[in-house]
Amino acid sequence: MFLLGKRVQKEKIVDIINPYNNQVVEQLGLSTGVDITHAIEVAERGFQILKELPAGERAIILERTSSIIKERKEDFSKTISLESGKTINEARGEVDRAVNTMKLSAGAAMKLTGETVRFDLGGTTRKMGFYVRVPLGIVLAITPFNFPLNLSCHKIGPAIAAGNAVIHKPATKTPISGVKLAEALIEAGLPLEGISVLVGSGSTIGMELIKHHAIRKISFTGSLEVGQIITAHCGMKRVTMELGSNSAVVVFKDAPLNFVAKKIRKGGYTLAGQVCISIQRVYVEEDCADEFLRELSLEVGQIKFGDPLLENTEMGPMIDEPALKKAEAFCEDALKKKGILLLGGKRDGTTFLPTIIFNVGEDALVIQEEAFAPIVAVNTFKTIDEVIGKVNNTKYGLQAGVFTRDISKALQCAHGIEAGGVLINEFPTFRVDNMPYGGTKGSGIGREGPDFAIKEMTEEKLIIFDQLPE
Repeated sequence: MFLLGKRVQKEKIVDIINPYNNQVVEQLGLSTGVDITHAIEVAERGFQILKELPAGERAIILERTSSIIKERKEDFSKTISLESGKTINEARGEVDRAVNTMKLSAGAAMKLTGETVRFDLGGTTRKMGFYVRVPLGIVLAITPFNFPLNLSCHKIGPAIAAGNAVIHKPATKTPISGVKLAEALIEAGLPLEGISVLVGSGSTIGMELIKHHAIRKISFTGSLEVGQIITAHCGMKRVTMELGSNSAVVVFKDAPLNFVAKKIRKGGYTLAGQVCISIQRVYVEEDCADEFLRELSLEVGQIKFGDPLLENTEMGPMIDEPALKKAEAFCEDALKKKGILLLGGKRDGTTFLPTIIFNVGEDALVIQEEAFAPIVAVNTFKTIDEVIGKVNNTKYGLQAGVFTRDISKALQCAHGIEAGGVLINEFPTFRVDNMPYGGTKGSGIGREGPDFAIKEMTEEKLIIFDQLPE
């Protein structure tokens, strides 16, 4: 854990395990209930300091943090790869995004403004007024294993930009990146009380934190099931929930099929499919299904998997044994639901082979639930109304992709698909860090992206002036 600017040694420790070879990467101290109380006290002092810190100074701290991350790119990249199982090139890409996210957070600090309010809409008045945006207090950032650095930046950067103090609870499997990010922030000039990192399970440390009355805002990325637990127990707090999905792609017969297949190769198997906007469902127009399956099978069959630290590895391992067993169960269920296995469908050590299953029943787990694995189900459709209905027939709604040259079909899909983002001629795994990112239905509440997140980490404070009578 990390408190008051330094790592804290504890009697109880947690081993951080490399998912590829199950070797211990590092050990960190496990936080206790006493540590939570201490971290809250520290954060309360930190908020009093940060809310008085000029926005320009907060922006400078975030800019410096961005520079430090950039200078230490290889160290951060290796850390991410070792603790999460990402390939080294995937990890480098995440570090580049984290550099940008902190820069965007610095910009958000400078752009955070209010506006004037009119009081003469109902008649003559001497009143005038305006509102400003003020920080909430203590922000609790709960982050997942799959983007241990950049998703931490997406929560911590805007929180600090707004003038809040932060308590960060990273995934217990991947806490090293979060601790190194906190160290970079302190080195960049953030007051020691501005950030703490607590290490422990969500059911113990996490639950106690979300219930604590001093926490004013919870920003969580993780599964729908955990998100529901948090919102049921957190009380009257602001929440941002970036939850799961089973992202769909619609492929019309006029689309360039080889191009789409290459996109799905990347969008369905990056980080072994352990991405909330990973492509899990593909709906291809029936007339071109055979040709598309040939193209997709050729592409996916070329994926090189193995040691994440090797430069030419395209796909690494699953995060742990339960993730592997879940992937196996999804494939078994799909085959029971009339699915035809074209590729993969089994594990190879800690890796789950890149998998394609065709013609799966719409009630199958791989269609209805989130696999979080390198599994892509391909089904067919005949009409546009049919495919929109199939895409929407799920509790999730994060992002979806549509490939077509027909603007009318594109617009109809954009209007009809229930998702936080509909991407035309792009895969749903696409994300840049300045866009409003989030979902509908079971995929979440609120939006990330520093300019959007900062508004959810502040509240409006209204100030009204009137003239006293003569």
